Amino acid sequence: MDTVKAKRIAKKTAKHTFWIASDVFFLGLKIVGAFALIAVAAVAIYTCFFLYYLNNEIATGFEIDSRDFTMARSSVISYIDSHTGREIELVTIQSTEFRRWASYDEFPDHLINALISIEDHRFFSHQGVDWYRTAGAFMNMFLGMRDTFGGSTITQQVIKNLTHEDDATVQRKLQEIFRALEYEKQFNKEEILELYLNLVYFGHGTYGIGAAAYYYFNKEVSELTLPEAASIISITNNPSRFSPYANRESNKERQEIILRRMYELGYIRTEQELNQALRSVLHFQRGIDDNAEQVIYTWFEEAVMRDVVSDLVTRLGYSEQVARRLLHSGGLRIIATIDPTMQAIVDEIYQNPENLPEVTGNTQQRLQSGVILADPYTGEIKALVGGVGVKTRNMLLSRATQTRRPPGSAIKPIAAYAPALEYGMLTPDTIYNDSADIELSGTTWLPRNASRRYQGEVSVRYALRHSINTVAAMVVDQLTPRSSFLFMRDVLRFNLDPQDENYAPLAAGQLTWGATVREMASAYTMFPNDGVRVELRTYSMIYNYNGEILLDNTAPIENVAINDVTAFWMTDMLRDVVLHGTGGSASLGAHMPVAGKTGTTTNSEDRWFVGFTPYYLAAVWTGFDTPVEMVSSGNPAAQIWRMIMDPIHADLETKSFNTPRDVELQPVINPWEFVTAFYTVRAVDVHGEILFEDVIRSTVGAEVIEDAPEILGYVLQGQAFGAITLTADSNRNIILFIYMSEEEYYAPPPDPDQPEDPYDPLDPNSINPNDTPP
Repeated sequence: MDTVKAKRIAKKTAKHTFWIASDVFFLGLKIVGAFALIAVAAVAIYTCFFLYYLNNEIATGFEIDSRDFTMARSSVISYIDSHTGREIELVTIQSTEFRRWASYDEFPDHLINALISIEDHRFFSHQGVDWYRTAGAFMNMFLGMRDTFGGSTITQQVIKNLTHEDDATVQRKLQEIFRALEYEKQFNKEEILELYLNLVYFGHGTYGIGAAAYYYFNKEVSELTLPEAASIISITNNPSRFSPYANRESNKERQEIILRRMYELGYIRTEQELNQALRSVLHFQRGIDDNAEQVIYTWFEEAVMRDVVSDLVTRLGYSEQVARRLLHSGGLRIIATIDPTMQAIVDEIYQNPENLPEVTGNTQQRLQSGVILADPYTGEIKALVGGVGVKTRNMLLSRATQTRRPPGSAIKPIAAYAPALEYGMLTPDTIYNDSADIELSGTTWLPRNASRRYQGEVSVRYALRHSINTVAAMVVDQLTPRSSFLFMRDVLRFNLDPQDENYAPLAAGQLTWGATVREMASAYTMFPNDGVRVELRTYSMIYNYNGEILLDNTAPIENVAINDVTAFWMTDMLRDVVLHGTGGSASLGAHMPVAGKTGTTTNSEDRWFVGFTPYYLAAVWTGFDTPVEMVSSGNPAAQIWRMIMDPIHADLETKSFNTPRDVELQPVINPWEFVTAFYTVRAVDVHGEILFEDVIRSTVGAEVIEDAPEILGYVLQGQAFGAITLTADSNRNIILFIYMSEEEYYAPPPDPDQPEDPYDPLDPNSINPNDTPP
C-alpha cells in the first residue's frame, strides 16, 4: 500500500516539477526575448544616431577639384577699367616656390612602383581605403593606447595634402576614410598618383616630383633611374631627415629599404637587378631654377595675393599649401578692386621720401608710412601702399595691412563716443568736467591731456574736437570697459588681446597688439555709410582656369554697427575736428567736406589720421619701424592724407554727407556729468558795502543751502539762510545776506515833535545836509 502511495506521490511530484520547469523555461525565453528586443532596439537607435553622425559630421562635402592642380598655368590679376568696362591685366603671378608640374605619362614605371611599395602596396586593388591597414591602425590606437593612426593610403594622403587636416582624432580619420571612398569614385588611379606626386613636399622649398627631379638630379622625371627614383621617394616620409642634402646616410638607408621592398613585391624581378640598384652610386646635382621670380609685385598686388590665399583656406577649405599652389600655378583669373589712377597718385607721393612731411627724431631710420584708400560704401580698396620708397623685394611686411601699431586718439570715435552715443548715454552737447581731479569708478588711472592743461566744463563735441583724454576716459567708464571691448571686437571685428578690456587701450588707444591701417579704415566706414561697417576687400572675383567662378567676392561683407542718426552726429562732430580742431591739416577747403580723427601715441611715436569725404575714405599711419619720438610741424599723417585726397577730389562735384530724416536726439541726464559750478556767499551792509565773501565749488544743478554768517558789529536783516540751484553761469550763483551795523540798528529813532530845520538855499545861514563839513 505504501509502495502504491509512494508511486503516486512521485508521479505527482514529477508532473508538478515538469510544469514548474516549463514555466521557468518559458519565462526565461520571455526574458531573453525581451532583452533581445531591447538590444535590437538599442542597436537600431544607435545605428540611426551613428548614421546621422556619419552623414552630418563625417561624410561632409569635399569640394576641392583636383583638376584645378593638374597643369602649371599662370594666374593673372586684372582690373576692370571704370571708363570702358574692359578687363585689363595688371600682373602675371610667378611662383615663389620651386614647382614643375609633371604629368602621369612622364612617370617611369619604377618611380610609381617605388612609391606604391613603400606607401601603399595595395593601391591598385583597394577603393581608396586599405581596410587591413585601417583595422590595424585602429587596433594600434585602442589597444596600444597610441594617438597616432597610420594606415593612410595614397588616396587618403592626397585628401590630407589638399585639406591639411592631419589632427590625430577618430572623427578626422573617419572623415578622411569617407572622403577617400568618395574621391575614388570621381578620379581614377592614374589621376590620383599624378596629383599626389605633384603636391608632395620634397624639402628645400621644392614641391612636386618634377621640381624634385630637377633639384636633386638636374634631369626630367622621365629620365630618373631606378636608384634615383627610390632615393627621391624616400624623401617624402620626412624631408628634413631624408633629404640627401641634409643627411646623405639617412637617405641611402631609406632608399635601400624601398628597393628591397620593391624586390619583395616583385617590382624588381631579379636579385641581380636589386644588387645593382643597391650598389649604384648616386650623383646629386642641383638644377638651377629657371622660374626664379623676376617680377617685383606692388604692395596692392601682394595684398590681393594674401587675401586670395586666406579666402581659399577659410571659405573653400583648402590647406594653405594647396591654396598657394593654386594661386601660383592654377591658372586663376583674379579681378582686383584697384583704381590705377588713384594708385598712381599714392605711388608718386610714397615712392619719393622727399615728398613726405619733414619729420625728425631718428637719423638712423627712414620715416615710414602705410595708407589705404577705399570706397566706404562698397568696401573696395582703390589704392594701397605698405611702405615709403621704391619697393625692391617681394612679400615684405606691409605697413598697410599687416603691421600693428597703437592707434592713439584715433580710437576714441570708435571705442568710446560712437557706442556711447548709440546706447543713448550722451549727445554732442553733453557736458563733462575736464579736470585732473576726476575719479573713475573702475580704476585709479586717469590720462593726462597732451597739452597738460584742463578746460573745466566742456561738451562732447569740444572734447572730441580737441582730443581731450580725460573725457574719453570718463565715457569709457560710463560705457564700462567690457561694453567698449565687445563693441570693438564683435561689432567692428578688431583683433584684440583680452588684456585690452581696460581703460588705457580703449580710451587712449594703447592696444596690446595695436591695430592695422586696414582695421582702422574698415571701422570708420560706419560713419559715412549710415552706420553700416563694411569689410574692406582687394578683389571682387576669382575665376578658375576654365573661366568658372571659384569665389564671388562682389557683395560687400557688412554689418550694422550703429544707427544712421548716430552715424550722422559722429560725422558732424568729426567734421568739427577738421574745421576747428586737431585735424585741420587734412582740410580740402570749402568745396569738399572732410571728417576724421587724428591719433598720437605716447611720446608721439605713432601719428595717425583716419578721414573721409562723401566720396572716399583713407587711413594713414606714420612712424618709424622701431618706435621713437617723432618731431614734426603738425600731424604728418593728416598732411599726407590731404596730399592724396586733394588731387583725387579736384574734379569731383561738391557733395554733402548723408542726413537722415530725423536727427533729433533725446536729452540725456547723465550721472557722469560732474560739471563744476561755483557759487558765492556774500554779505553786504544796507549801504552796499561788502562785509564778507566766500566762493565755493560745487556742480551744475546742485541745490545748495547756506546759513548766514555771523559778522561782528552787524545785525542780519532778513532770513537766516539762503538757497539756490546752481547753473553753469557762476556770476549768477550768489547767495546774498544784508546786514546793518549795530550802531545804526540800536540808534534811537528821531523825535517827531522836533523836526529838522528845513534847508533854504536862499538863506546863507541854512545848512545843506549833503555838504561835507570842513
